[in-house]
Amino acid sequence: MILRWVLVAAATYVAACLLLLAGRRRLLFPGGGGGTGEPARFGLSDGRRVEIPTADGERLVAWYLPPRDSSGRSGAVLWLHGNAETVEGLAPVFREFRPPRAALLALEYRGYGASSGRTTTDGVSRDAEAGFDWLAARADVDPARIVVYGRSVGAGPAAHVAATRPVSGLVLESAFTSLRAMARRHFPFAPSFLAGAAFDNLAAVSRVRAPLLLVHGEVDDLVPPAMSRALAARAGERAELWLIPGAGHNETYDVGDEAYVRQFRDFVARWAETPR
Repeated sequence: MILRWVLVAAATYVAACLLLLAGRRRLLFPGGGGGTGEPARFGLSDGRRVEIPTADGERLVAWYLPPRDSSGRSGAVLWLHGNAETVEGLAPVFREFRPPRAALLALEYRGYGASSGRTTTDGVSRDAEAGFDWLAARADVDPARIVVYGRSVGAGPAAHVAATRPVSGLVLESAFTSLRAMARRHFPFAPSFLAGAAFDNLAAVSRVRAPLLLVHGEVDDLVPPAMSRALAARAGERAELWLIPGAGHNETYDVGDEAYVRQFRDFVARWAETPR
């Protein structure tokens, strides 16, 4: 009888782990589908919808917002959003955060909005590379002044592209140290290797040579702020850490408000807007 219950418990455990493995992609990327309209429909009259090819044949849709106060070549920001966000949904954020003297490219991952393909960790890393390369190839953008921003899951592709491309600065908001660390926190019953080896932000940050701004909600119970502290410690003197008092994981823009806008714009002014 005892052996029978042990076998039932083992089978239940294995089944739960297999279900977690099968649903891993949906847990990471719950968004997807829908459309990506013209930015003018969302109060960004000077922006335009662009398409960007990836190295593996997908077509990504993005919003390109030119600098509002610049002549000649400008710096730029590559914006990589969170897993439950879309470019259209972030229009109010872009209206507040876009820097006056730098362009902004807001990328829709494969499988999100009107972009083609199926969302995977490897795929969104290739998407980030494609977005950076598209900006760097523009005649009106200085490739030496591109800052990359990534929020939550977007911190994974952002850290990856900053470790593999010559970015001038990196902003990570609500960033985790690794997917495996997140799996240990939220699914302690399951082996962490089920999360895969992608998005090891701690390792990626070690290879980034650009200045780093880390922003985190002080009461984030999804991705603990201790993870941003660990990333800041790994980056050393290159890192600035700003914790937003009273902000949870999805409240950073609202609670941070004007102080967050100033923090972001000041960083971009130093590393994207100022010619070097």
